[in-house]
Amino acid sequence: MIPTNRLYFGDNLKFLRDRDFFPSESVDLIYLDPPFNSNQSYNVLYKEAEGTPSTAQVKAFEDTWRWDESAAKALHEMNTVIDYTPQPLVALINMLEEFLKHSPMYAYLVQMGVRLVEMHRILKPTGSLFLHCDPTASHYLKLLLDGIFGPKNFRNDIVWHYSGWNKKLKSRIESRHDTIFLYRKKLRFTFNYPTAEWESKEEYIKVRKQKIHVDKDGREYVLSDAGKGKRIKRYIEDAMAYGRPLDDLFNIEKLTSGEKESLGYDTQKPVRLLRRIITTGSNPGDMILDPFCGCGTTIDAVETLNQETPDKPPRKWIGIDITHLAIDLMKNRLMTRFGIDRNYYDVIGEPTTLEEAKALALENRKQFEYWALGLIGARPWGKPDRGIDGYRYFLHGAKRKYEKCIVQVKSGKVNPSMIRDLKGTMERVNAKLGVFITLEKPTKEMITESAATGFYHSEVMNKDYPRLQILTIKELFKDPDIFKIPPGGQLASAPKFKKRDDSQNKMFD
Repeated sequence: MIPTNRLYFGDNLKFLRDRDFFPSESVDLIYLDPPFNSNQSYNVLYKEAEGTPSTAQVKAFEDTWRWDESAAKALHEMNTVIDYTPQPLVALINMLEEFLKHSPMYAYLVQMGVRLVEMHRILKPTGSLFLHCDPTASHYLKLLLDGIFGPKNFRNDIVWHYSGWNKKLKSRIESRHDTIFLYRKKLRFTFNYPTAEWESKEEYIKVRKQKIHVDKDGREYVLSDAGKGKRIKRYIEDAMAYGRPLDDLFNIEKLTSGEKESLGYDTQKPVRLLRRIITTGSNPGDMILDPFCGCGTTIDAVETLNQETPDKPPRKWIGIDITHLAIDLMKNRLMTRFGIDRNYYDVIGEPTTLEEAKALALENRKQFEYWALGLIGARPWGKPDRGIDGYRYFLHGAKRKYEKCIVQVKSGKVNPSMIRDLKGTMERVNAKLGVFITLEKPTKEMITESAATGFYHSEVMNKDYPRLQILTIKELFKDPDIFKIPPGGQLASAPKFKKRDDSQNKMFD
């Protein structure tokens, strides 16, 4: 059993295969919204401290697949190494190779197939999987799922429909839906039929078209079908409490950039969609996994349900993402939405030692940069402006206006000219504070150059702060609060938002 809530930073396949992290039959529900092989890049569009959209866009991930050594290795493992790979999947993958050749689509399917095999392994016998996709690869993905779970365990092809301004396209009809495949692992699985709350007795009578009877005590009831030609008496309040059964067309609106729930994450899904999925496929106390967690909507939905049912065992969650940008968004979303700090969950895969930080820098400098920015609550800069990697807001002056502290991150060798360059950048963009984060130890000349920048006096705190601070990763490991800055906005771009009371979408256990 997996005992705690967890965030994993890294390739989900590495973690899914680790049986210390994911023992067989340990997860109750898996929801995945993987890349769709759309051949596009997806961004995060941040909001400014005042709530207005920013022009800064940071690439969250690139949904482009290619046949490379990693894909070839995954195919080899499915064919010869992983002895629990279902044989129907092996036959299907080899057949698709003849059809698709070593195309980007085939690379995508191989990479998805090897991950879905692990997801099937870790699902409990009573568990289920919801796979979210679009027409780009949905027909192929269903074949993969049939090969892994078996055609008999396919339950639903759910259509998530959302509205929008339709255009008259030249060669196709406007698309306004995604597909969500539901598969169970075994015959007996957790399933709570989704229902919506009846708005009124009049709506119930109109939709159900049942005759209303009145008993001797004046209570209204209907006669419902009990099967085999039998009818049973059901009082109106009991019939309405049962809820209005929904169908496989989920009419739930997409997020717009103006909604408070929106984080500016291109592929962000609405919490109300995930609430419906989670309440359908799990019970209180169950473990929920999202192996492509993005900005953390699945985790948000789980915690929302936990808050709404404090008298029941809380659902637990696990989120995995390959970008530290997503991990940082999830951390801040948990804190801003629910006041949940790091004591409530574990983070696996982040550097915890100087050696691990150096390894991350060598593996992926951009992910190292995002991780280092997160250490001081800064967000990526996201603009084509050399000399600035990130920034953090703070309150300035008697009128409490927001100002930016600019941040530069270095993972290689450093020298005094870099501090002089950052000072010049501060002057150019009129930044009152600057931070230089370095993996290597700064030289004495760098420290002298930084000190010569002087101090900034905060009217908010009536306190002086160094205008330019040099922080090493080693120091940040030792003392996370070593960075000194006046109070103000951090990366937590996930503002609190009101719960939507929509009778069409409100779900009940």
